[in-house]
Amino acid sequence: MAMTLADILAPITPEEFFAEYYDKQPLHVPGGAAKFASVLSWRQINKLLDMANLWSNTSLKVVLDGQTVPPEQYSVRAQSRDNTPVLQPDSKLVQQWISRGASLVMNDVDCLTPGLSSISEALEGAGLGKTAANVYISWQSHKAFASHYDTHDVWAVQVEGEKTWNIWDGRADYPIAHPAFRGQPQAHHDQAKGKLRGKVTVKTGDLLYLPRGWYHDALAEAPASVHIAYGVNAPIGIDVMQVFMERIIHESLFRQPMPRQDGTAAAQFALTNRIQALGAKLAELAKDPKVLEVARRHVSDFRFPRSAGYDLLAARGIAAPSAPSAAAETGDDVPSFRVVANGAKPVRRGADWVLKTAQGSLTLSPPEAEAVNWVLSRPDITEPELKSAQPSVEAEALLGKLRDAGLLVATA
Repeated sequence: MAMTLADILAPITPEEFFAEYYDKQPLHVPGGAAKFASVLSWRQINKLLDMANLWSNTSLKVVLDGQTVPPEQYSVRAQSRDNTPVLQPDSKLVQQWISRGASLVMNDVDCLTPGLSSISEALEGAGLGKTAANVYISWQSHKAFASHYDTHDVWAVQVEGEKTWNIWDGRADYPIAHPAFRGQPQAHHDQAKGKLRGKVTVKTGDLLYLPRGWYHDALAEAPASVHIAYGVNAPIGIDVMQVFMERIIHESLFRQPMPRQDGTAAAQFALTNRIQALGAKLAELAKDPKVLEVARRHVSDFRFPRSAGYDLLAARGIAAPSAPSAAAETGDDVPSFRVVANGAKPVRRGADWVLKTAQGSLTLSPPEAEAVNWVLSRPDITEPELKSAQPSVEAEALLGKLRDAGLLVATA
């Protein structure tokens, strides 16, 4: 399930994208229904929403025809597991709003499944910046949001249905997530968006890229539409200033009190000199190789922590490590099997190996015996993990044998 920037952009190449589109203009890439089929499905959406404790009035939003529905109208007052009062979305109330045409927004979902993470990791791995994702579920002829821009680049991945986007000529000058930009009224946006650049119908499997600040709005054309908006925040000058903030702590000049102002020309002159001295010191630090190296690492590592790679039993030496290359394939839709071998182990019988089970004996080839030993050393297993760790055996057939022999049990 792991993806790369080339996979996401295909048939556009990354080289063409960076030369002609990145931070320059929108890009629509038709993809075909199968392209993003592994990223998210209706079944997964329902399964995620059923995880009631995952959602709050901030992580799950309901929007109807451009107006955000107050959380009290789709949530109930409840207590969290630590007895803290919370507003928790109620499935019946949410679905009542859905029946009226309201859109559903699932915020910050990029870590919830391997499919959702695959896009985030590909964008961050290409050095584009910190990436988060929201799922937008909308219905025919009901617009969720008026014309607006985002304070990050948008990579819209259409996984279900169709949506028509209005792309306007206007572009805000590198806005950031600050009240100076987020507090602008709709009247400002309606004027600043300019003329209609074009309409783009985005279908299942398509990608739409919008540079930061580009004005747009969208309307579902099919009975149902689901797209995932991956918001990518590239490192900017303000972020790099964090490096200087850490460095100037060690400079006495930045720790000294500023010249007191008493209204005299001498006091104003002293303040001007101090500010110029501070600027000169910053300019000096900007040429320091050590500072530049820290800044370089800060920019190149500008991503969210994700997929930490926990393997607790392996850490204790109780079980064999998971197959790293198969980690991205072990999502909710991949069947897994729990090992219930109770100490079973292949033993050599001439040129072959035999595994005794409650149902009888299994004759195994040497590669199968090696694979079975690996499987039985684990608490659970999936077919992609077995394929990755033991490529010399037919994974599906071997798992079937072990399941039929009562050594594996399918998990829910």
